[in-house]
Amino acid sequence: MNRSSKFKHLTLDLICAVLLILFDQYTKNLAVEKLKDKAAYVIIDKVFVLSYLENRGAAFGMMQNKQWFFLIVSSIFIIGIVIILYRLPLTKKFYIAEVILVFLIAGAIGNMIDRIANNYVVDFFYFVLIDFPVFNVADIYVTVSAVALFFFIMFGCKEEDLDFIKLKKSDKG
Repeated sequence: MNRSSKFKHLTLDLICAVLLILFDQYTKNLAVEKLKDKAAYVIIDKVFVLSYLENRGAAFGMMQNKQWFFLIVSSIFIIGIVIILYRLPLTKKFYIAEVILVFLIAGAIGNMIDRIANNYVVDFFYFVLIDFPVFNVADIYVTVSAVALFFFIMFGCKEEDLDFIKLKKSDKG
């Protein structure tokens, strides 16, 4: 693997992740400014609204007020993604995986910023029609990219394609 090419890819990944995080934080700031302490803003009546919510739990409001747990798990998750991005082969086959991983890390960091700054995550998208839990842009990044990663691994890779993830004997000590 060419170090210069790898550095360029990782730099581009970092820039993209920062832009995605900034967009997530921008939308959350808009939600605070325009939706907090106000009635829900109806986009499509009885289908989709913007509604401010402070989520102190995980997905679907599970595990309320366990911020340290979420920060630790998120940190481990982010470190794991960074390691995988570093080891990811620079081949056309893995470009989609690189994009997916950048979205995953951006989503994790976006919600982590909220947890550190506010002790909760700002959520504001709400599908009334199906009573889906309120969510945000970072949640979209994580959910869509996790599903995409699943399909990429299941249908786009052979087992040996993922050998780069395994620890080499020299990595073990």
